Amino acid sequence: MTSLSQRMKRRAGAVVAAIGLTAALAACGGGQNSAGGGGGGNGGGGTTTVRIALPTSVTSFANADIVVADQLGYFKDAGLSVKVSNLKSGSSVATGVVGKQFEVGGASIEPVINAFAGGGNIKVIGGYTDRLEVEMVTPAEIKSPADLRGQPLGIQEVGAFREVMTRMVLESAGMTPKDVQYVSVNANAYTSALIQGQIKSAILHPEQAIQAQEKDASLHSIVNLYDVEPNYFYGVYFVSGDWLKNNPKAAQGFTEAITRAHREMYNDKDKVVPIIAKATQFDEKTIAAAYDVYMKQVQAFPVNEGLEQNRLEYTVKRMEEMGTLSQGANPDLNAFIDRGPITAAVEKLGRQPERAAAPAGGSSAPAGGSSAPAAGGTAPSPNGPAAGTPSQ
Repeated sequence: MTSLSQRMKRRAGAVVAAIGLTAALAACGGGQNSAGGGGGGNGGGGTTTVRIALPTSVTSFANADIVVADQLGYFKDAGLSVKVSNLKSGSSVATGVVGKQFEVGGASIEPVINAFAGGGNIKVIGGYTDRLEVEMVTPAEIKSPADLRGQPLGIQEVGAFREVMTRMVLESAGMTPKDVQYVSVNANAYTSALIQGQIKSAILHPEQAIQAQEKDASLHSIVNLYDVEPNYFYGVYFVSGDWLKNNPKAAQGFTEAITRAHREMYNDKDKVVPIIAKATQFDEKTIAAAYDVYMKQVQAFPVNEGLEQNRLEYTVKRMEEMGTLSQGANPDLNAFIDRGPITAAVEKLGRQPERAAAPAGGSSAPAGGSSAPAAGGTAPSPNGPAAGTPSQ
């Protein structure tokens, strides 16, 4: 079984019920991290204030484009002042956007599409890490997915990202959630819960996985989700349809800012690592190692429009197969996604070469070491990610 350090070095249907306003008020009462600006709605003086909700109690590397865009002045350049709130899950974020407590939400696609299928007036306008970069990490006695039967497994909420990824792993061993015990764990408490034996598995982002093994070398990865599901679509930014209709320039400005952030994250590791480390509360050494997974091995962030129709269609199909799509739902992706803002943003910024393919199961550079790309891929060039794939 491949150890976690080797892997780092190589490279829900129930959500819809949460849409009600009462649930929104409860779910969105968590801590907040201000990233500039104040209040909600539209600010005066030509600046629009945008309240953004993210799906983890502490900003993760996967959502660090928001922090990079703010710290480097990209939101300001677009006439936006942003206020970021960190919630407990993507389900909470979807609820908050539907309830109009936030103008923009960032979440894995599952709770967002279920909220849309349940009647929520939601429009996806962009993406963050749209390729999976997570692994299932377990203690040494769990050697394969089959060993998870009857064990307590860490999730956030049923239907949220980590639960869906866990369900994928269980499916690979012929199991369902009924064959295990789900334990709800706050996103920033996964490592401690795993080390203390409260849970026997955790779906971890690279920075979390690296830190986990530093604290307990017996922890290892049993499944790399990108290897299993390279075509599965991960993270989206979304807004309410009403807000988009009334604020098209703000929506375009938001997508311009995050696109600039994605490009700078590929282009200047030394500049962005300290920003991401501060936002995620990890040390710079850990974030530098995780950077090589996100930006070189998986190439997880889009640099142009993203939102590839074939991958979105595949993801909806997989959700239906796993039972994480609301029963009977047949979401119209053309109504769910509005590519207008990101298309206009890319036209304004100019198109860059697309990301290189990141082959599933291929060998890759050591985290924090060589900058060589994943086997079969091409490293991003100094002026942007490498060419070699269809439009992202």
